[in-house]
Amino acid sequence: MRAITVEPGKPSSGRLEDIPEPPSAHGSVLVKTLAVGVCGTDVEIVSGGYGWAPPGKARLVIGHESLGEVLEAPPGSGLDRGDWVVGIVRRPDPVPCASCAVGEWDMCRNGRYTERGIKEIDGYASERYRIEPEFAVVVDKKLGERGVLLEPASVVAKAWDQIERIGARTTWKPRSALVTGAGPIGLLAALLGVERGLEVRVLDRVTEGPKPGLVRDLGATYHASSVREAGAGVDVVIECTGVGRLIYDAMQIVAPVGLVCLAGVSSGGRTLPVDVQGLNREMVLENTVVFGTVNANRRHYEAAAASLARADQGWLDRLLTRRVPLDRWAEALVRKPADVKPIIAFA
Repeated sequence: MRAITVEPGKPSSGRLEDIPEPPSAHGSVLVKTLAVGVCGTDVEIVSGGYGWAPPGKARLVIGHESLGEVLEAPPGSGLDRGDWVVGIVRRPDPVPCASCAVGEWDMCRNGRYTERGIKEIDGYASERYRIEPEFAVVVDKKLGERGVLLEPASVVAKAWDQIERIGARTTWKPRSALVTGAGPIGLLAALLGVERGLEVRVLDRVTEGPKPGLVRDLGATYHASSVREAGAGVDVVIECTGVGRLIYDAMQIVAPVGLVCLAGVSSGGRTLPVDVQGLNREMVLENTVVFGTVNANRRHYEAAAASLARADQGWLDRLLTRRVPLDRWAEALVRKPADVKPIIAFA
């Protein structure tokens, strides 16, 4: 069968190649891949900047945003032939730590977790793969290829879950939210904010292309200004860019008892002069919380599946801006101005 593989750490090593069928040891459920989504992590892995091959192997099958159809499932697995599923990315560490032991592997404490298509386990960018039933999430077939959005949606489902859990520390009823960055994560974060009845603002630097219209049609407001102009006094900020200046500004403009959720990963290598003492004083006196979040566990995938099912399906369609066939997979990793979410179509 065909699969997209790379040699982690080696630039330009990606290729479409024939590999053996997945062994039964990888899971009792056999899945035919329908599509995989492409994000910045995939680009970084293919460029040689990230990723780890499985132990004893030189190459890694990429792909962590998946959509597939069940070909084989054992009795009692909760899955049936023909079900459409999305594979969860992270796996618990072997110890396990206290978090992994209770199914919260997204909060692994010792860093020994593994991740399909990223860290020490082959991903989903192969024509077929095997998976354990507990790591396969059923999606409504009515979603069609939009189901490939479930993995990124699970990340922001976790973000909102954490926001609400932290907010429960006091009597807190948020009314407004600012999302910085109108990529797939930012747009899905805005979707879940609108679903919660909040007044949502989205900040990005572009003024043309699909993003402004997507935000407006969601019922949110689009801004191409500064963080202060777009979001002064909001109750929640979800920062999806990883840009240092935006992170710092977000901490300053959030309302008292507000929350700043950092969902973007910074590239590093840049310094920013910051008045740490002034920021500390402001955050302490206003009970501000700043926290980071990454990845998701099963309950977040299930929450994301429910959100996508409720969403306007035409709006979700517009997030899938390019559909690239498998034999031209590399084109999906080259960013184009109108891109939101390119996908590689296997079926």
